[in-house]
Amino acid sequence: MKGIILAAGKGTRLYPMTKPVCKPLLPIYDKPMIYYPLAVLQHAGIKDVLIIVPPYDLEQFERLFGDGSSLGMNISYKEQFVQRGIADAFIVGEEFIGDDSVCLVLGDNVFYGDGLKECLDKAQQNTVGATIFGVYVDDPRAFGVVEFDENGKAISIEEKPENPKSNYIVPGLYFYDNRVVEIAKNVQPSARGELEITSVNNEYLKLGDLNVVTLGKDFVWLDAGTEDSLLAGGEVIRKIQAETGKYVACIEECSYDNGWISRDELHKLGKELEKTKYGKYIMNKL
Repeated sequence: MKGIILAAGKGTRLYPMTKPVCKPLLPIYDKPMIYYPLAVLQHAGIKDVLIIVPPYDLEQFERLFGDGSSLGMNISYKEQFVQRGIADAFIVGEEFIGDDSVCLVLGDNVFYGDGLKECLDKAQQNTVGATIFGVYVDDPRAFGVVEFDENGKAISIEEKPENPKSNYIVPGLYFYDNRVVEIAKNVQPSARGELEITSVNNEYLKLGDLNVVTLGKDFVWLDAGTEDSLLAGGEVIRKIQAETGKYVACIEECSYDNGWISRDELHKLGKELEKTKYGKYIMNKL
């Protein structure tokens, strides 16, 4: 399986913060926002990753991750010159995906929970169809909303409904088989002119190949799309790390725990950051 991070948004809702730097490179507490989706792919055991970036911001991402070899990964990049919606990621990434299945994660979403890795493993094991997730929120109107029948089976998904049929929304983490590329190509633009990911999910639902996994209240999901959610997200991460002593989305630790880099390689990465709490945390792993 391959992984795609859609990080091409300029974040106009965050202006003027995002005028000099694109949204996925803004910090959430002590690390760049894009560390969080990358860590999700690492937890899923995915080493081959394409990051779809805004035009003219490619060099900033390359300075951050390079080709991924320092993390024992293969990271490549592609610019998205016209933002056409989430489903466009599969068209932009068609050559990268090849004949593989793919996991897509949005560049401004944060996932955390003790059972996260197990959920990701189960999603990968579902080799036919699609696996998406459901998260309970108080006001679901700004998201894709899942409706369930009395047996807990998904029966509809509606994008940004005025009258939601449930409080379960679809966060920015999706697993698909290889059919997703052709399905995305056949999606018609919505009223707002975008290729909606909900249209992709509804096609899998129509085929009977959509699996929706609801995440419990012990999971943390954050969508850092506004200044308030960015600030609140940083506080949530600070609190988790202070209470547990474990860093969220420490990508160097993830690679080491996966066996992708050696002890010496981890030491080198930590040494480069030894004047920071983040670097000291890495060094204390040794």
